[in-house]
This record gives sequence, structure tokens and C-alpha cells, in this order.
Amino acid sequence: MEILLAKTAGFCMGVSRAVELALNLPRRFHGPFYTYGPLIHNPQVLSLLEEKGISAIEEIPEHGEGTLLIRAHGVPPQAKARLERAGFNVLDATCPRVIKVQTIISHHSRQGYASIIIGDRNHPEVIGLQGFAGENAYVVDNIKDLSNLPVFRSAIIVAQTTQNTLFFESIKSWAEEYFPHYKIFDTICDSTAKRQEEVKQLACSVDAVVVVGGYNSGNTKRLAEIARQQGKPAFHIETENELDLNELKSFRRIGLTAGASTPNWIIKEIRRAIESL
Repeated sequence: MEILLAKTAGFCMGVSRAVELALNLPRRFHGPFYTYGPLIHNPQVLSLLEEKGISAIEEIPEHGEGTLLIRAHGVPPQAKARLERAGFNVLDATCPRVIKVQTIISHHSRQGYASIIIGDRNHPEVIGLQGFAGENAYVVDNIKDLSNLPVFRSAIIVAQTTQNTLFFESIKSWAEEYFPHYKIFDTICDSTAKRQEEVKQLACSVDAVVVVGGYNSGNTKRLAEIARQQGKPAFHIETENELDLNELKSFRRIGLTAGASTPNWIIKEIRRAIESL
């Protein structure tokens, strides 16, 4: 059996930065320590943070104390302001790529543009982006819903940074055909685009693909989708314990990739487990 590991697998720049900021909190600031929502979409990393005394809160209390880190996905500006008013020392771990999209939306929203966000409606990054557009935000995840939107005199189209690149290309083609006056911004991050292109090529050269990452990680789920679109079996798992080694025995070449919030130690554990076959 041969195992091919994707070059771009594991932590992206934004996740590495967020995790490093979190782990350094006890050395630099006063506790207690919190993140607003899960810092990243990986349960193993979140367990590690819990062990270090850094817990996630989902609701903003009336009064708070200690140091709070804003998640890598970002939050609506109104939420950040409420956290500061509550009394937290607020630090921002929003991915710089996400901040770029927030800035684009904020700038055009002030000029009266509608913001069409191509993404998963319930994803925390998208919820955060909506906050920068206010009432002029429209989230869509398919062409049909896009076609049902009102016609805007002026609008921008942006993508969730981890969106499927092929899907966004179809969105751009649609807009160029029907609403060429809309402004389109390529906001899918470089790491996401590279990761998706790699898994497409990887799937073409193996018998099956193992994708490692949190089940609620959008970019990880998309990697598995892309592998299946190439006609290959794709196994989305979080940990070594979820590997079906008996099923994998039937494949001669296995591709291995991982989402942007998957730590290297988990990738190595899973690779060793497959190698044991």
C-alpha cells in the first residue's frame, strides 16, 4: 500500500496565529481566559485549550472579567463592542484573510452597496461578515437563491474564505452574464484554493482519499466533497479511532489530506495507523 500526503495539509496561517495567541494568553495577560465561541473547528485543539484553562463562552454576559480572545472566524462588530462593554480585555484572533473581507464589506456598505455573501448561512465567519453589512447583507449558497435576490442598483459579491472555488467561479460567470455592474471580489483565501486544487489532483492518482478534520469544519467537508466529485471514495474522519482499517485494506494507493484547523500530530497519528496495514 502507498500513502500520498497532500503538501498543503493541516494548520493554515490564520489558525496557527489564533492557536499561538491563545496558548500565550496565560503568560501575557490576567485571567480568567476565554474565547468567544470555539476558537477553531477542531475538538482536539479545543480540548487542549480547556486543559490550559481557556474555555469558550457562547453568550455575552452582562458583566465579564479577564481576557477574551475573538475566534479565528471573526465576529460581528456589534458583538465585539458588547464584549468590551461587558468588561473583558478583548483580543482579536480573527484571521487576516477574514479581516480583509470584513473591510471590503464595511467600506462598500457605507457607500450604499448591497453585500451578497456566498457561503454557509450558519457558519460563524459568514455570521460575522453579515454584521459588517447590516441590513444590506444577503447570504446565498446556491445559484437558484442567487437568482431570486432583488435586483440591486449597486452590489458587491464576496465569498466565505473557505468556499468551494469551482462553485464561486460559477457564481462569477452568472454575475458577469446577468449583472455585470456588480463588483466581484475574489475572497477565497490562497490556502483554501491551493488545498482544494491539491485534493482534486490527489484524488485522480489514488484509489481513495482520507480527509482529516472536524466534522463542523466547512473547509474540511469541502475537501471530501471535491474528492468524491472526482469519483473516488472519500473518508472524512476526526481521529485515528474512526479509521476503518478493514475497508482501507482493499485500496492500493490512499491519499491523505487535512483541513485548515487540523493539527499535525493528528495527521501523523492517522498516517502511522494507515501505514500499519
